[in-house]
Amino acid sequence: MLKSRIHALDVLGTAQPSAKQAAAFALRDRFDAQLPSADGAWSVPNKPARPLAPPLASPKDMPRRRLGTQAGRGALLHAVAHIEFNAIDLAADMIARFGEHEAIPDNRRAEFILDWAGVCHDEARHFGLIRDRLTQLDMSYGDLPAHDGLWQAAKATADDLLARLAVAPMVLEARGLDVTPAIIAKLKSVGDMDSASILQIIYDDEIGHVAIGRKWFDFMCESQHLSTVETFHSKVKTYYGALLKKPFNEQARDLAGMPRTYYAPLAEP
Repeated sequence: MLKSRIHALDVLGTAQPSAKQAAAFALRDRFDAQLPSADGAWSVPNKPARPLAPPLASPKDMPRRRLGTQAGRGALLHAVAHIEFNAIDLAADMIARFGEHEAIPDNRRAEFILDWAGVCHDEARHFGLIRDRLTQLDMSYGDLPAHDGLWQAAKATADDLLARLAVAPMVLEARGLDVTPAIIAKLKSVGDMDSASILQIIYDDEIGHVAIGRKWFDFMCESQHLSTVETFHSKVKTYYGALLKKPFNEQARDLAGMPRTYYAPLAEP
């Protein structure tokens, strides 16, 4: 597992998109289940390496996404590409930062790392699919500005594994389950079946990612004799700081193992 965490640092330290994608694939393909050595300590970067483009801007300054035009669909897909690019680093950071967390026993540590290596691999594959689709639309990742909200959530939870699990997969990725089906339907309605099929792949995989987050959140709570639902509510209120937006995709959330008791009490009126 020491080597796996070093490979996770390789992902975080790589800026160029294709190289980061390759490092993410290698993280899972070179999974090392050996216990770390006693001197396997290092510093995890506060921010992963990033390419010069896209430039970062405020969310309110993001381009409008009118899906009836090619430019609008390109803007949407560029935003999704940026989310997936950040998600590669989020999964790698989970391994590098929390792979030796004291609350994870030795007999579960390899499972924890392999789960997140698989997520990292998925996010890299998603990024590649979106980037290839952008090329077909005469665009490249980096052509439009993007915002850094996803990594800000990672930064806020850097010292709290339970908070990271609550906010990243169980709030932010779960929100993707809520909104993606409507986007897929809209893309199909304007005849963009290629983009819709890619988002369907991402959507199906993200159900599993939310489930992995929920699995480890529940495990951590139970091992510390904490109420899973009450602890989730507490971490979200502290580290997310906003009400959850309706409507919820209850079917997808149920498939991911997140019943309404987790999220309904945190919803906007």
